[in-house]
Amino acid sequence: MALPLFLLPGIAHWAVGRLLGIRFAFYTIGGTGNPEGYPAGMRWVFEHLPFFSVQTDRPSMQKASPKAKAFMWSAGVTSSAVVPTLSTVWAWRAGIPGSKLFLIFAVFWAIGTLSSNWRSQTGDYAKARRALHR
Repeated sequence: MALPLFLLPGIAHWAVGRLLGIRFAFYTIGGTGNPEGYPAGMRWVFEHLPFFSVQTDRPSMQKASPKAKAFMWSAGVTSSAVVPTLSTVWAWRAGIPGSKLFLIFAVFWAIGTLSSNWRSQTGDYAKARRALHR
């Protein structure tokens, strides 16, 4: 679960962006870009976790369509909720011991991830909404 948490959002932004013609200038390791989306107790932790991130190429973003930008922005947080949840569904269906409890945790984690990002003014879903309304 930790590997997807740290790697998936950046990889998903990159993969979807590249498919839609968006280029990236560089890659970084650092905390979340959306600390406001987490409760106070978890905020500090997520600001300091080593997330893999990507920085878009400015001219490429300026040329991209609003839908391309929205899909690229939405890909990161969506993948970080969906992929771990589907992985735990697979583990549960395969009969791996303890996976049912982990599946329950993953579902609640995914709901929290998606809802906190949806409500945030600085999260990726907010960036996607702004891209569509420009």
